[in-house]
Parts: sequence; C-alpha cells; structure tokens
Amino acid sequence: MRHFLDFEKPIAELEGRIEELRRTTDAGGIDVAEEVAKLRDKAAALLKATYAKLSPWQKTLVARHPDRPHASDYIAALVEEFTPLAGDRAFADDAAVIGGLGRFRGRAVAVLGTEKGKDTESRVRHNFGMARPEGYRKARRIIELAGRFDLPILSFVDTAGAFPGIDAEARGQAEAIARSIEACLDAPVPFVATIIGEGGSGGAIALAAADRVLMLEHAIYSVISPEGCASILWRDAAQAATAAEALKLTADDLRRLALVDAVVPEPMGGAHREPGVAIAAVGEKVAECLVPLQALDGATLRARRREKFLEMGRHSIA
Repeated sequence: MRHFLDFEKPIAELEGRIEELRRTTDAGGIDVAEEVAKLRDKAAALLKATYAKLSPWQKTLVARHPDRPHASDYIAALVEEFTPLAGDRAFADDAAVIGGLGRFRGRAVAVLGTEKGKDTESRVRHNFGMARPEGYRKARRIIELAGRFDLPILSFVDTAGAFPGIDAEARGQAEAIARSIEACLDAPVPFVATIIGEGGSGGAIALAAADRVLMLEHAIYSVISPEGCASILWRDAAQAATAAEALKLTADDLRRLALVDAVVPEPMGGAHREPGVAIAAVGEKVAECLVPLQALDGATLRARRREKFLEMGRHSIA
C-alpha cells in the first residue's frame, strides 16, 4: 500500500477509485478501460499541479516520506563490489553511519551515508539516522583512508541531525562532528555529497563538506529542523510550517543562496514514487561532477574546497 501524505488526499482518492475499478474488471470482466484512463489522466494532472506548488513544510514532509529511497538503496544501486567498513577504532560501530569501499562506474571509491532504516526494527538499529560520536569518527576514518589510497569520496546524506543524547555528549559529540568536517575539508581527493532526504545541522555537514554538494529536488537542508526552530522562537512546535518558510531549507532556496551546487530533479510526485529513476538521476549527476574534479591535484582540491565554504554567507558592502 502506498503511503500518502496529508496534502495528497485528493490524489489518494483518485488512485483509490482507479484501484477499485481495476478490481471490478478483474472480478466481473467488465470493461472500464475508458473510465480508468480518464481517472489516470486526472490523477496525473492533479499530482503535477500539487507538486508544482509545494510549500517548504510540504517539501519537508516529502523529504521525510517513509518510502523515499535511503542511503543503503543508493549504495546498492550505484556502487558495485561494496565492502562495508565498521567501527571507529575507539569505542564502537554506529549503524546510523554506513560506509565502505566499492566501485562507481568502474572506479574505486570510498562511500559514506546516513541510514534511517525502513521499518521499526531497522530504524531502531540505525537510530533513525542520528549518529553518535563513533559514527562521525568512523566517517573520518573512511575519509582519511580514501585520502591515503587516492579514492574519490561519495556521500549520501539523510539525517535529522546528530543524536542529542547524554551518552553522545559524554563521548564528545561536538568534537567528533568538528573532526569529521575537518577531515572532509582536508581530503586530497574528489568529494561529491548528495542530500537525498533530510540534511539536518552539523550531523549532515559532517559528511557533506564536499567539492560538489548536490541536493534532490524535494530534499531539505537546514541548521535546525522546523519543529526545533519553532520550539525555540515561538515555544510552539505547531509553528513548524512558519519556521520552514523562514529557514529557506528547500533545494531552490539553497541553490539560489549558493549553498548547494546543483539540484537533481525527482520523478513527478517525489523520489518515493519511482525510486529507481531518482537513484539513476543522482548517479548521472555524481558521475558528471566527478569528471572535472578528477583532473585536479590534492592541494588544489583542498584549497578550492576550503574557499568554497569560507565564501558561504560572505557579503560585500558597496
């Protein structure tokens, strides 16, 4: 059964009617092809109209859609011979951050991702994509490994943010995130990051301080969640929609502000409707971005990457 968001209810009703007519045909042999075709056209038009004018809050809901492809799906589809690497060599393995080595279109690469999980059991195992310090230290270890062996780095980010628990703070959460960002900036190899769902705060940028930062059309990327922002500013999480508008967290907003480098279009109705198409589009864009980066030496990559992030938010006064 397809999961519909609240604003998709009219679409759900049409698609439900189409399914009922199909069952009628199967049960009684009644020819309702013409009626089904009309309803399909109507549903497609409504879907297109709805997704052409999504608000920032609605985009937030799409970015969090439970059927949206996860980091593990991108890695499975795009990376051959993937060999996962576990542990931070200090405390434990964090399942919220997955990573390892593999081949992307024939080229050996290092891969990172934040994984939310797909059902209750896997979401608990992956801590809903919220990494503890050992997750960021694992990421740092893989990034440094990539630098030693001249492997381009690909990352797929989908996290509400770093885990805010007392145990994470006790083990140095802020330091671990900072060190992971430092490792990203220091990597002497091409680095392409893609925000595939939620990009939440330092927990996201710890795996996304890259040469090229891509973002899916209906993904979000922000310093804080809309609910968190609303709770701080208005002491009311119900103001999340207002906060989403103010945060400028959509792909179009971030591209306009030059905080991401490119927006990858999604299938009509979001990546969750046609995961294979969305994943293939990301693969094409990642491959396109890697070509010019592979021609640059490590020193140039580091210098350009640092300057890229230092330029963010800088304004000149005439």
